[in-house]
Order: sequence, then structure tokens, then C-alpha cells
Amino acid sequence: DDLTTTNPERLKIAIEKKAGNTILIKPNQIGTLSETLNVVKMAYENNWEVIVSHRSGETMDNFIADLAVGIGAWGLKAGAPGAPERLVKYERILEIREKI
Repeated sequence: DDLTTTNPERLKIAIEKKAGNTILIKPNQIGTLSETLNVVKMAYENNWEVIVSHRSGETMDNFIADLAVGIGAWGLKAGAPGAPERLVKYERILEIREKI
């Protein structure tokens, strides 16, 4: 998370230094979906796993669940399902799973 911050330059350094093998993707950390997808592509091209993550101050929007499934992420980190803004993301994963 803090090592790469969904940033391609930081990911490149981490890859070169063999500092990890999994990246935590936070779409609003880098700024745009295009930039996010570029980082995901770089991670996959270097055999890194991808986990899509929420950020503090989340809303009821469940887009990150769709993103996680759409990019073939290893997982989704949305926090404990006790809060409704977290639960909706896990519920969306279940909805998608039923359809595929």
C-alpha cells in the first residue's frame, strides 16, 4: 500500500528491487481509472498479484467490486462487513459471482 501507492513509478522501483509480489490497488489514490489500469497492467506483466482496496471515507458505491472482478484481481479488501459502505462491496461480489 504505502510502498507503491498505485503509482507506476513507485511500482517500477518495487519491481526492480524485488520488493514485493502483490500490489494493493486503490483507484482514487492515483487519480483516474486509466492510470489505475496502467498500474494493474504493469503489475500483471511482472507477475505480481493484484488486490483492489477501498480507502477510508468510502461511500455506498460498489464500483471497486466490479473493478476487482473485471481485472481478475486476486481479491478485494473492503474492510469488516459491519459498516454498510463496506458490506455493499462484498454483496456486489456475490451478485457478480451468481451471474458468471
